[in-house]
This record gives sequence, C-alpha cells and structure tokens, in this order.
Amino acid sequence: MHDAINGEFLAAIPLPPGVRSSSQVLAAAPDNRTFVLSGWTGPNSPLRFFRVHLAEDGSPSDPIPVPGLESDALGAGHIIALSPDATRLAYAASIPGGVKISVVDLSTGQRRDWSTRASVVTGLAWAPDGQRIALVVGGWGIGVLDLGLQGSDLLAATRLVKPSSDLSFLESVAYAPDGSALIYSAGHAVMRIPVDGREEPRVLTRVSLPADASLTLRFSLDGTGRYLLYVHRWRGFRVDLADGSTTSMPLKTDEHSGEGDSPNAAW
Repeated sequence: MHDAINGEFLAAIPLPPGVRSSSQVLAAAPDNRTFVLSGWTGPNSPLRFFRVHLAEDGSPSDPIPVPGLESDALGAGHIIALSPDATRLAYAASIPGGVKISVVDLSTGQRRDWSTRASVVTGLAWAPDGQRIALVVGGWGIGVLDLGLQGSDLLAATRLVKPSSDLSFLESVAYAPDGSALIYSAGHAVMRIPVDGREEPRVLTRVSLPADASLTLRFSLDGTGRYLLYVHRWRGFRVDLADGSTTSMPLKTDEHSGEGDSPNAAW
C-alpha cells in the first residue's frame, strides 16, 4: 500500500498461507478501505480471491478468502470490480468460445453468471446504486448490464451505450459518482459519455505516456470521481479530471527494484 499523494510505502498486505504471489488483479471499493486481490493458494493451483479491510489507522487486515470460488479456474488477466457497498465482487473470465461475467456475494459465495461468445472483457464498473454494471466488451463496445433481468445471456441483458466501431483501443470504464455518466479510456484519451448514450462523448483529458507504453490505458477512478490513477512502470500518475493536471510519484518499496512491468493499482 502506498500514499496516493507522494507514493510513499505505507504497509504490506500479508500473504495468506500457501499463497506465493500477490501480483495479480485487485479492486477497491469507494469507501477506500475495502479491497479484493487475487493470489495462488499453492503450486499448480487456481487463483483465489481474498478480501482485505483497512482499520481506522490504515493498517490492513489479514486477507480473508472469498467463499464459493474454489472450483473456478481463474487466469492472470481477469478484470474485477467491487460493489459500492463492498459486499459483492464482479469479475470476468475466459471460457471456451467466449467470456463469462460473474457476480459473487463475498460473505456467502452465492454466484450468478452471464456469458457470451465475445472475445474479451477489458473493463467492469458498478453503478452507484449497485443494480447495474458497466462493461467494455472487445469487438462490441461499452454497455450497461442490468442485474435485475432474467437469463444468462450477457449481451441480451446489456444495453449498448457506445459501439466499438466508433472507438479505438478501449480498456477501462468507471461510473461518475452520481451514476449519470461513464468515464472510459480510448487509447490514451479519457472520455465521458452520458450513461443513456444520447450525447456524443467528450474528451476529459489525454495522458502522455512514453513510446514503449501500451496503446491502451488502464485506470482506477477514486470515490469522488475527480481523480484518476494509472501506473506506468513503477510510477503512479494521479490525474485531476477537473483541470487535466497530472501529478507523478514513484512507487517506493524496498521489495522491488522499481524496474520491469507495471504493477496493478486501485484506489
């Protein structure tokens, strides 16, 4: 864990017994205290999800396994999102011939699945009311999944907001705090579009990245909806969407050289 202002190291989340790595995906709830991360429980074992909660002084709890996912074979590239009340987890997983999105109750492990023959899901975000999930589907576009609809066909339960034919290099998506709009990345541009899709998207800012950076931008939006976080190599970049200004900070840790692939980050 790092300070979002200066990148200073704050605390290490202890790995559960048998987990050899925490370098997979993670997500944060809007309360800025509840996180879910993934790790292996042992050699040649599937990934598991673990919930971590921060105390009032900011110290992390021991990771608690999310029940009900022991038999779900998870890979390293999955997208996850925590519900606003931090009680449910949504995640995307590849399946033979398509992709699946699941919503699981963090206490009981009860799960519901939707699937489609699409290639990949690169972004997930909960609506503030917890009744819908925005998603980015490769080759299809940006849409909103209605959790109240019956059935398991993902695209049948999802309303298209913006087709991918109008956009390039889609990656992340997030809801504005009032639920009226979606914030998403198209290439290195950060865009905003009304959730009903009736207006054209507008550019909030364009981030500058080195030539060796990915063509897509993965970001995490804070609970206020004003600040966006992305990581390149071992530096964090905090973008103020109100004025487009960017603050850069090194992610300082004694356990890593600061070189190599970019870590995953969420707030």
